[in-house]
Amino acid sequence: MRTTAPFELPPAQQKALHEAKRLEWLTIGYLTTVVIGMYLTLGSSQAMKAAWLEDMLSFIPPIAFLISTRVTRRKPDHRFPFGYQRATTIAYLVGSLALLSFGVFLLTDSALVLVRAEHPSIGTVAPFGEPLWLGWFMFPALLWSAVPILFIGRRKLKLAQKLHDKVLHADAMMNKADWLTAGAALLGVIGIGFGLWWADAVAAAVISLDILHDGVRHLRAAVGDLMDRRPRTVDYAHEDPLPARLHDFLAHESWIQDVQVRVREEGHVYFADALVVPAKDRSIVDEIERTVDRARALDWRLHDVVIMPVGKLPGPSEPR
Repeated sequence: MRTTAPFELPPAQQKALHEAKRLEWLTIGYLTTVVIGMYLTLGSSQAMKAAWLEDMLSFIPPIAFLISTRVTRRKPDHRFPFGYQRATTIAYLVGSLALLSFGVFLLTDSALVLVRAEHPSIGTVAPFGEPLWLGWFMFPALLWSAVPILFIGRRKLKLAQKLHDKVLHADAMMNKADWLTAGAALLGVIGIGFGLWWADAVAAAVISLDILHDGVRHLRAAVGDLMDRRPRTVDYAHEDPLPARLHDFLAHESWIQDVQVRVREEGHVYFADALVVPAKDRSIVDEIERTVDRARALDWRLHDVVIMPVGKLPGPSEPR
């Protein structure tokens, strides 16, 4: 069985990958301090519990990224002739399912608190011999969970674009959204302090809706990638223009009369095949080899390009 050639990132992407790995290890270490700090100040606040659980969930994307980057380095073999690049998409699916499940659980839990009209209370602690309201310790814990990760998430977004890595992009978006979680939890704690028992559960529900929205969006994207949907940009906002660029490039080759292109995404890289109608009286073997090399040079993500000469195209000529 023919296997695809082993894939190596270009030097610029290699540098970005090393930085992304360092950031993910930094994120894991930072989240460890956040989770410990939040746990020590939880009290009976529903919003604090929601924020703490979301911070626990935030471990999944960086761990999934680090595992998938190790798996994708494996060389293609007879079991996986296309290589292991799709491990990135599987990691993305796992993180999306975790987000969705947690969002459903948290929204249900918050709704039950509101229905039952449970009145949470924030007690006192005496670390220095004098009783202090626990809420005063919750505020710095929440700020620590929100501010540093905001800047880490911004840097990850830039690296995700450079690497075309959707796991890293989803992780960055979660990091950037942590300020919303912390802000909602702060409002919930302040609400309890002013005797508004329902403010805590409402804040937790707001957090759960944000998590649920992210889970649904990322799950749809991951399933679409696994089903070989037409490639989209790393933020899923638009269709990736690379298939159209490849089509236009081949259509302007002098030895090609007509062409159809089909591109699928395998993690970081794309696999493309093209049906071409050769111009008459042309020796096409050498032309195909040269055209494949030039087509792959269009973008580093075009890892594998197959050109198949045919007598007639099966349908309208357009990039697919």
